[in-house]
Amino acid sequence: MSRSEAAEFLVSESVKLGDPVLLVARTIATWEDGDTAWPQARYRRLLHRVTGRTAEELGFTPPGRRARTKAARDADERCTDGEDDMRRRSILLGAGAAVLAVTVPAPGTSRPALGRDHLDELARTEQRLYAEDRDHGSADLAEQAAAALQTAHTWIADGRYSKDLGRELHTATGMLSVAAGWLALDAERPSDARSLYTEALASARQADDPGLEAHAWACLSLLAHATGRPREAVTNAQVAQRAAAALGSPRWMSLLAMREARGWALQGDRPLTEQALVRAYDLYAKGPRDCDPDWLAFFVPAELAGLESLCRADLGQHDRAAAGAEQAVMLFADGYPRNRALYTADIAAHHARRAKPDFDAAVDAGHRTLAYLPDVRSGRLVRSLRDLASTLRAHRTVPCVADYLDAHRAVVPAA
Repeated sequence: MSRSEAAEFLVSESVKLGDPVLLVARTIATWEDGDTAWPQARYRRLLHRVTGRTAEELGFTPPGRRARTKAARDADERCTDGEDDMRRRSILLGAGAAVLAVTVPAPGTSRPALGRDHLDELARTEQRLYAEDRDHGSADLAEQAAAALQTAHTWIADGRYSKDLGRELHTATGMLSVAAGWLALDAERPSDARSLYTEALASARQADDPGLEAHAWACLSLLAHATGRPREAVTNAQVAQRAAAALGSPRWMSLLAMREARGWALQGDRPLTEQALVRAYDLYAKGPRDCDPDWLAFFVPAELAGLESLCRADLGQHDRAAAGAEQAVMLFADGYPRNRALYTADIAAHHARRAKPDFDAAVDAGHRTLAYLPDVRSGRLVRSLRDLASTLRAHRTVPCVADYLDAHRAVVPAA
């Protein structure tokens, strides 16, 4: 098999076995090239069930044994046992990924006729994935998205449908690719995210859908932010703005301007960052439009303030960044727990990294962030907490810092 064929086969087998995983060609490449010495437990289980060989027999090298915290051991037990939490959340998806997986036509059956109900199922799955991510974080959801995406591709490959419905199916599948890419990025799997966003671009071309194309480029800009490629972040954001220019949504253009601003900030270019920020706020002030896409609902005033705070931090303006992140958390109120958790962690980091660190404020925000665990499960959130602990360890002689580090060790799994 090619790597793409192997990834598709393994995803299909994982769905049949009731333990769906996210796999793309790049994942197979990291295994074959030795970049991944020891795959995650869910992948090892799948490979063992498919090949009948253990991971070591397949050539992988287990990590050396080391002392582990109770939290880390508990995390492994959850993974080994199939993760009851993942199963509960699979049920919450209702008519989403789980139902989609069941409706794949069996080999040898006639090609199914597809209709509007299939499009509706894809849209509902996408919405439920985002809703679960918004409330609880991305952990475990990537596998659900992969299962649904595999089914969508099967429908396109094996189903019967009109030309117009085919374009809509490609758009819906592309939107599902974007959702899966976001979940992979939040779960700290940038290579998988890049493959999925690129797949969304292909779907956009097949559907001749400029909205989906702009969305995919915007996501690639976000990915470039996360992986330390600021020039690429700016370029991708500018391409997205050109694709979305004729769609009539100022709010969408505002978000894209904010993506561009973050790219300039990461390069340390304050004048261009400020210009992009002003443009983002001016566009946002024009208000919502009927043509705003549903997925843009997350871009509320709180998120606008939070995204600016990230730019301020990149420019070294940690006082302004902390104030902006506090404003974001306040404006979110009781909604968007995952976003509130991430911006609260940012507040702690900004206070810890000021020219004159405010340890009381940093520790207070750190404790507030820990309170979101384990209800919010996000790879980015865990990384932010680990980065905060790393910053504070140099000041562990400060009593409040020492207390926080003790609480951190009890809650956050070891790397």
